[in-house]
Amino acid sequence: MIDLRSRLAAETLGTAMLLAVVIGSGIMAERLAGGNVAVALLANTAATVCGLYILIDVFGPISGAHFNPAVSAVMVARGELPGSALLPYVAAQLVGAVLGAWLAHAMFDMTILQLSTKVRSGLGQWIAEIVATAGLLLVILRAPNGRASAMVAAYIGAAYWFTASTSFANPAAAFGRMFSDSFAGIAPASVPGFILAQCVGAAIGLMLHRLLEPRVVPRGHPNVIEASGEHQVD
Repeated sequence: MIDLRSRLAAETLGTAMLLAVVIGSGIMAERLAGGNVAVALLANTAATVCGLYILIDVFGPISGAHFNPAVSAVMVARGELPGSALLPYVAAQLVGAVLGAWLAHAMFDMTILQLSTKVRSGLGQWIAEIVATAGLLLVILRAPNGRASAMVAAYIGAAYWFTASTSFANPAAAFGRMFSDSFAGIAPASVPGFILAQCVGAAIGLMLHRLLEPRVVPRGHPNVIEASGEHQVD
């Protein structure tokens, strides 16, 4: 059993590196794209997908590689993370997110302490965050053993493009990106709406997973189809 201190260190470092990837690649993309937002978003997406895949594989065996308070809360609800560890996990993730933003600024010779001015608000954005977070939790909970890192990274990459919000899907990411007035930033006034939508999405994702879980039905039940010697729910 890995001690809590090591797990918290992994969550802090992993979240910091994730935010450094997201924000840093956004800064680089914006500088090189010559004003083409689509090209900048494509570059930001590619870096995030690669970084997330690696970070999950590196830190997963230590802390579960949540990097996300919504994920940690769902793991507590499922009994896979002790309730006593939830607040320390969330604190580690929030601290890591801010450190990651500051690290990205330092690498690009920008002012370290910033607040974003990029407003991201409105019903469409909130619905997008509900969809993005619900899908993320569903992918995490239903990914076969050994495939979570690839599936989560691929889903986030897709969600960057099919959601109106570019798929934050993470309260810690929203919190950290608030401290960066860059391509990936979000204005402080927009953060509460995003976090609320993400919490709703996480609950929906957990509900969908439970809905899809196989149910044990007695032999002879009218809703059971017998095929190849197996019982299948109709």
